[in-house]
Amino acid sequence: MPSYTAPVKDMQFVLHDVLKVTEQDVPGYNELEADFTSAILEEAGKISSEVLQPLNVVGDKEGCVLENGVVRTPTGFKAAFDQVKEGGWTALDCDPEYGGQGMPYVLGVAVGEQFTSANMAFNMYQGLTHGAYSAIHAHGTDEQKSTYLPKMVSCDWTGTMNLTEPHCGTDLGLMRTKAAPQGDGTYKITGQKIFISAGEHDMSDNIIHLVLAKIEGGPEGIKGVSLFIVPKFLVNEDGSLGERNGVAVGSIEEKMGIHGNSTCVMNYDGATGYLLGTEHKGMRAMFTMMNEARIGVGLQGYAQAEVAYQNAVIYANDRLQGRDVTGAKNPDGPADPLIVHPDIRRNLMDQKSFVEGARAFTLWGANMIDQHVRSDDEAAHGIVSLITPVIKGFLTDKGFEYATAAQQVYGGHGYIEEWGMSQFARDARITQIYEGANGVQALDLVGRKLAQDGGKHVMAFFDLVKSFIKENSGDEDYDKAFLEPLKAASKDLQAAGMYFMQNGMKNPNNALAGSYDFMHMFGHVCLGLMWAKMGKAAMVALEGGASDTAFYETKIATGKYYMARQLPATAMHLSRIESGADTVMALDAANF
Repeated sequence: MPSYTAPVKDMQFVLHDVLKVTEQDVPGYNELEADFTSAILEEAGKISSEVLQPLNVVGDKEGCVLENGVVRTPTGFKAAFDQVKEGGWTALDCDPEYGGQGMPYVLGVAVGEQFTSANMAFNMYQGLTHGAYSAIHAHGTDEQKSTYLPKMVSCDWTGTMNLTEPHCGTDLGLMRTKAAPQGDGTYKITGQKIFISAGEHDMSDNIIHLVLAKIEGGPEGIKGVSLFIVPKFLVNEDGSLGERNGVAVGSIEEKMGIHGNSTCVMNYDGATGYLLGTEHKGMRAMFTMMNEARIGVGLQGYAQAEVAYQNAVIYANDRLQGRDVTGAKNPDGPADPLIVHPDIRRNLMDQKSFVEGARAFTLWGANMIDQHVRSDDEAAHGIVSLITPVIKGFLTDKGFEYATAAQQVYGGHGYIEEWGMSQFARDARITQIYEGANGVQALDLVGRKLAQDGGKHVMAFFDLVKSFIKENSGDEDYDKAFLEPLKAASKDLQAAGMYFMQNGMKNPNNALAGSYDFMHMFGHVCLGLMWAKMGKAAMVALEGGASDTAFYETKIATGKYYMARQLPATAMHLSRIESGADTVMALDAANF
C-alpha cells in the first residue's frame, strides 16, 4: 500500500524563507511565526498520514453506494470526517464571526495540500463546502450568512456547486433549469444538474446546494442566469431543520477515479430556492466559488503528483534492477537499485522540480489572495486573477503527467492495482477536466485575462519578473543558473503576447490556436520565477550558516535542474504559437 508523509519542511521553507510571511504587512500574518505554522502543519500531517491516507484505497475500492435515495460513503469516511471537524480543520481560515479561526488563506492552502495528497476524494467534501461558504460570505444577505455559514464552517452542513446540465457544460447560457418566483421572496427551482461532486452523502445533517438557474422571463443566454441557495432540508426560523426540500439524487456517476466522492445527478422538482446576490447576475456570484475551486483543483493536480513522487522515490531506492554503468553501487547484492540509472534520475528530477515549484507557485498565489482580501490590494488581485487559469490548467496537466511518470518508475508493477500508483493517475486525470476544462482555461487566459483592464495585469507580471531579476543579479553563478534562463523565458512569453496583439485582431484563430501553448509557457515562466526565488532564498540561508545544509543544497540543485531542463520549453511553445492557425485549421471537419 502507498504511504504519504507531509512535506512540512518544504512548506515551511516556502512560507518563511521565500514568502517571508511574518515580514509582510498583511493583517494576520504577524501570527504566522515559524513555530506556530510548524505546529499546525505537523498536526495536519499526522491526520493526513495516519487517518486520511489509509482510507484512500478504501474509497477507491468501495466507492459510494446509492440506497433508497441516500448515498453511503466508503467505510471509515464518516468517522474521519467527524475527526477533521472536531479538530477545527474545516474552520481554519473562515470568518470568526461565523465560528471560523480566522487564519490566513495561505495557511489553509498548505493544509489543504496535505489532505488532498492523502485522500483527494475525501477532501472534496469539505473543499466544496469551503467554496460554497465563500460565495455566501461574499454575496449573501446578513440573514443568509447567519442562517447557513456557522453550520458550513463546522461542516455540520456541507455545500455543493451546481452548474453543469446534460446538454451544457462550458456554455452555461444553454441551461434549462428554471426558477419561478413565488411572490414571497422564494423561488421554485426545477431542472437537472449532473456531475455534482458531494451532491448527496451521509456525512452531514444538511447539504446546501448553490444552483444556477434562469428566472422565468429573464434575459436570454448567460445574462439571464441567477444563483440560488437550495438546501436539502429547509431551515426553520430558529435554525432547526425542517421538511425535506424538492431535491433528490437521481444516480451516482461511475467514474475513472475519485471513487470515494459521490458525483451525483441531482434532480430539482419545484425545490425551494433563495436568490444569492442579484437577479441575472448569477455568474458573478458563482465565480467567487469557481475561482477558489480552480485554485483548489490546481492544487489537486500537483498534490497527486507529490504523493505519487514520494512512493516512486521509495520504490526506486528499494527495487534492484541492473547495474550502474559506472560501476556497481550495491556490490554485495544481485543488482543495483533503480535510482542509480540516469533515466530514472531524470524521471524523478522532473517530478521533484515540478512539485516543489508548483507548491511555491500556489502558495504565492494564495499569498496574493490574502493581500487582496486582507489589505484591499488591487494590484495583487489583478495578478492572481491573471494566473488563476495558469494555476488550474498548467498544474493539472503537469500533475497528471508526473503522476503517470511516477507510475512508470514501477514498471509493470505500476500497472497493477495492489501497488496503488494507478489510483494517483486516475484521480489526477479529472483535475484537467472539471472546474473548466484546461482548453477553456487557456482560452480564458488569452481571450480575457491578457486584455483585462487594458493589459495592465500582464504588464505588472512582466514588471515583477524584471524587477526581481534586476534586484537579485550580481552573483555570477546564480545569474547564470537562475536569472539568465528566467530572463530568456520571460522574453519568450512577451514575444508570444506580442504575436497575439499583432495577429489576433485580423484573425482571432491565430490567438486561440496558440492559447494552450501560451498557458503552458506562462506556467513555465511562473515556476521559473518561483525557482529563482527559492534558489536565492536557499543561497541566503547557506550564507547565513543554516544548519541543514543538505536541504538547501538539494533545493539549489533541484532548481538548477528545472531551469536547465524544463524552462527551455518556452522556446518550443513560442515556435508553435508563431506558426499561427493555418495548420491547425487546415482540415475540413469531414477529414478528421
